[in-house]
Amino acid sequence: MNPTEVLVLIRNLEVLSRIGVHGHEHGKPQPVRINVTLTANIRPMDDRLENAVDYEAVTEKIRGIASAGHINLAETLAERIAAACLEDPRVRGARIRVEKLHALAGAEAAGVEIERRR
Repeated sequence: MNPTEVLVLIRNLEVLSRIGVHGHEHGKPQPVRINVTLTANIRPMDDRLENAVDYEAVTEKIRGIASAGHINLAETLAERIAAACLEDPRVRGARIRVEKLHALAGAEAAGVEIERRR
């Protein structure tokens, strides 16, 4: 059976992360919203999880990366998440959006979006 290209989506995942370059951002976690779109080639032959990209496992990786220690830039967090997603050989591309929810007065969020492909 030929592989099927799928988009794996994680939308509006909120995590706490120690992120930011400013002094007031150091030492205290702040809410970050993460969106992930993965392009993957899978073989959904028998309706078994091991033949798909497990978005719960991806979410746990994201939580681990976000809580692993202080990160200065949203770009760095996005790059680390993309690299972790691309460890799965079935994942061909990763689009990651990282938004700091309290970064700017009067704005819902501020952040970055990156896309990485094999």
